[in-house]
Amino acid sequence: MMAMDKKIEKKIWTPKKIAVYSITAVFIIFVVYNFIFGDSSKKLNIELERINISNVERGPFQEFTPITGIIQPIETFKLDVSDGGRVVTKFVEEGAFLNEGDPIILLDNAQLRLSIIYNEANVFQQINNLRGTKLSFQQSKLDLQSRLLQSDRDIREQKRKYEVNRQLFEKGMISDNEYLDSKDQYEYLLDHKRLTMETYQQDSIFRVEQIKQLEISVNTLAGNLEITKHQLENLTVKAPIRGQLTSLNAEIGQSIGAGENVGQIDKVDSFKVRANIDEYWIVRVSPGQNGEFTFSDENYRLQVKTVFPQVTNGSFQVDMIFVDKLPQGIRRGQTVHIKLELGELTEALFIERGGFYQSTGGQWIFVVDPSGNFAVKRNIKLGRQNTQYYEVLEGLKVGEKVITSSYENYGDIEKLILK
Repeated sequence: MMAMDKKIEKKIWTPKKIAVYSITAVFIIFVVYNFIFGDSSKKLNIELERINISNVERGPFQEFTPITGIIQPIETFKLDVSDGGRVVTKFVEEGAFLNEGDPIILLDNAQLRLSIIYNEANVFQQINNLRGTKLSFQQSKLDLQSRLLQSDRDIREQKRKYEVNRQLFEKGMISDNEYLDSKDQYEYLLDHKRLTMETYQQDSIFRVEQIKQLEISVNTLAGNLEITKHQLENLTVKAPIRGQLTSLNAEIGQSIGAGENVGQIDKVDSFKVRANIDEYWIVRVSPGQNGEFTFSDENYRLQVKTVFPQVTNGSFQVDMIFVDKLPQGIRRGQTVHIKLELGELTEALFIERGGFYQSTGGQWIFVVDPSGNFAVKRNIKLGRQNTQYYEVLEGLKVGEKVITSSYENYGDIEKLILK
């Protein structure tokens, strides 16, 4: 009798299946864990030698902006001709050093010379009129005084006759007509004297006013003559200051109009700096602010003296003077690079300037983790700035490290892995 085969049951959980399912489960758990708890930010591997890392520091902070200035003479005078004419003489050439009052060119103006002759003739004529009027007044005065003396003599004589006749009339020794004739004559002489006195007074007033007007006219004409003579003197153009004649635009025979510029003279024993500043700073710059530049390995201080508010091609100009000392050997036209101070020296939190600003506008920065293995993006707020540092207002603390080099190739990366 044959023995029956025993049925072997097939195992469901074989070691192989257990291993496969275990690996799958672990992978799924790993994916889910990383999805829920893992770092999903965009990352980029960066080599340390290709970036700049700076410390966040606290200390004295001075806001300033770099500007470029040109050395210029402290004073410059334009040689403008007040009265035109033709150049007849050149006393010096361009580049000459002059003392105040030295002649430069001589002009000739025929019309001005004729005007002087005409004014002189008017002055002499008016002076003669004044003399004639005074002489006539004196003669009239003497004549009236003589007439008054004669009138007084006649009155005294007629008065005696009148008083004698009055006494005789009262005694009945003369007629009425003879008495009345002497009386009328006496009263006539009194009235005549009174009229003569009034005439003398009116004539005196008129003559005095006439003489006053003539004197005013003489003075006016004499003043005009002096002005004309001064204009004639101005035909000799002279140096207004001691300095160098840096330009002269005049040749023999050249006609120059009134008000035309013929050159320039500079005071060369001292200098100033004329600087251009970006119009962004126009509300921050005012007289009295200081600046500094280096020349021949030595620092020199400057101070803003004049601010020219007109904006041209996006910039405005200022004049700056030397505060303590003048650099030896400096020359007109030299360029100097100035640090213009825009505020007081204060305590502040700051970081070094760098290329990151062009990409972020100062609104965020990569902050290095204390481990030094990576850096993450963080929002910040910057304030003042100078050529070396940015002031930090928010987002960073003293001792932290930040990446200040350019972010140009980082795109929207949020985390940098440092290697």
